[in-house]
Amino acid sequence: MPDYELLELLLFAALPRGDTKPLAKTLLARFGSFARAITAPEAELRAIPGVGDAVLASLRLARAAALRLLAQEARQGPVLDNWPRLTAYLSAALSREDVEQFRILFLDSRNRLLADEAQARGTLDHAPAYPREVVRRALELGAAAVILVHNHPSGDPTPSRADLATTEAIRAATTALGILVHDHLIVGRDRTLSFRQEGLI
Repeated sequence: MPDYELLELLLFAALPRGDTKPLAKTLLARFGSFARAITAPEAELRAIPGVGDAVLASLRLARAAALRLLAQEARQGPVLDNWPRLTAYLSAALSREDVEQFRILFLDSRNRLLADEAQARGTLDHAPAYPREVVRRALELGAAAVILVHNHPSGDPTPSRADLATTEAIRAATTALGILVHDHLIVGRDRTLSFRQEGLI
């Protein structure tokens, strides 16, 4: 089913007596795809004529369902063996956020996902991360390893000096207790950067 038809059907639930085709086409012209339309920031959606509370609720419901499915797929088997599924889930969850969010994926000794938790929400260009809190939570969960994740609302996943310093501080704290930092992923608008693949870990 083409994106515009899927979006029309979704909008029909919010606007049962209206012609949803023009709004569906407007959303696709503005955001480029069904996936980007349902994950767009609320302020950008509300700026489009015809997008009110009911339409926004329908789009958010579709986003929540998609994230639930992607998260479930990412949890199947060892995380490191499902890298494309993991990055697809993280991109869907974070690439369109308008503030930075720092998340931790806690893994067991077989690299299966124990928990995916938001540690901090910040501003447009900063989300604080505290090594002590990461270690405390890892110990509570009995985690053997972690993957650090945060987004760059600017869309550019290039790590900042603060990103590098935060990663090193968390690695120092976790390594002292035998907890591995497998990677630090920065989610941008169109791609996700891996510290390990870039040789930064």
